[in-house]
Amino acid sequence: MIRIYHNPRCRKSREALELIRKSGQPHEIVEYLKQPLSSGELKELLGKLQLEPMQLVRRNEAVWKENYKNRDLSDVEILEAMESHPKLMERPVVVKGNKAVLGRPPEAITGLWEDV
Repeated sequence: MIRIYHNPRCRKSREALELIRKSGQPHEIVEYLKQPLSSGELKELLGKLQLEPMQLVRRNEAVWKENYKNRDLSDVEILEAMESHPKLMERPVVVKGNKAVLGRPPEAITGLWEDV
């Protein structure tokens, strides 16, 4: 089962979802702005992505610039910021089993179900 952390207002996220639908893969859509991830869930997701917390942050969001930019934050503080402000999470993120991919570009996600 594929899970996509999706923001329907994001073009890249919509494109990734369309690729999943066209693949015929069973999938689950998580609108993370409506169902925010906890710090623990974010940490687990980062492990599957093999990324550091800062690599999943959308640094151009106003909430980041106003509250966090130019601060020396620990990984825990970054996770707490993303938990408090889900729009800070880069999207889309697509998960299958123990692997996850950031869908930028959206075509990057196809490696989760295709032999590359």
